[in-house]
Amino acid sequence: MELRQLRYFVRVVETGSMGRAALALDVTTSTMSQQISRLEGELSTRLLQRLPTGVVPTGAGIELYRHAQTILHQVDMAANAAQGGRLSGKVSVGMAPTTALMLALPLLRAMRERYPKIQLHIVEGLSGHLTALLDARRLDLTMRFDMGEDHRLSATPLLKEYLFVIGMKDLPGMPRGKKTRLEHLGHLPLILPSGRHTLVSIIMNAFKRKNIVPNVVIEIDGLNTLLGAVQAGMGATLHPSSAVSFIRNENIVLVPIADKSLFRCSILTGQPDEELSPAALATRVVLKDVAHGLIRDGLWEGASIMHPE
Repeated sequence: MELRQLRYFVRVVETGSMGRAALALDVTTSTMSQQISRLEGELSTRLLQRLPTGVVPTGAGIELYRHAQTILHQVDMAANAAQGGRLSGKVSVGMAPTTALMLALPLLRAMRERYPKIQLHIVEGLSGHLTALLDARRLDLTMRFDMGEDHRLSATPLLKEYLFVIGMKDLPGMPRGKKTRLEHLGHLPLILPSGRHTLVSIIMNAFKRKNIVPNVVIEIDGLNTLLGAVQAGMGATLHPSSAVSFIRNENIVLVPIADKSLFRCSILTGQPDEELSPAALATRVVLKDVAHGLIRDGLWEGASIMHPE
């Protein structure tokens, strides 16, 4: 099978005529017909149904047309990138606000250094919102906290983030040691996001396994407002360390929670590989390198590399 044959076939399907397709591609009708017949012979199936008014694709032809469009699109983008000397294009990446605090700026710097012609668009949002944008093809890649149900999507396990108690050091009930356990936090006033967050589900399930009812005093869905309430001494929160990566407050304390069930997985999810542009594929590699580099360099406290197994 040759790319030329695929181009001929796609144009025939789009025009509905061997003659019109041949004219558009500046070849003879006999050449067009021979190449389509050769393609059908190689695949041992009829791809086009010949009618007095033209041609229409068979069931097998429709399937080949769909895949051929993707293949030719990828080949054209690869050729354009090679001719331009460097990868280019626009790539949209979705991240939760806590993840973006740790990862967005290092990713932007790395992309500017490696692929300056790629325009990176970062979207912050809740996991459910980002998943909806990915499903609508308004994002190329997104960091999510579960594998999701669409098995056509590509999924790259990236990292685990263990949780910390985060609060003002003079908050009543705030742990004082180097570590704490979940059973010691039953009376601590907590400020958490609402129950629709994956993080809250992880926390509440962990408390339930310990037969503990947590003392949730405030629910706040905005990260900036939540951390503002924590700094105002209204309560503590349970979050990964990335939540406070840019806060410079010497009175804020982060105490690791020893329970190993309290972690959040970050999974890099995207459109199927064959549908991602070369720029998006390159961005995925850079994002993974940057995240793992931050962990190996000790710059992402409480995070560990998540392996495929």
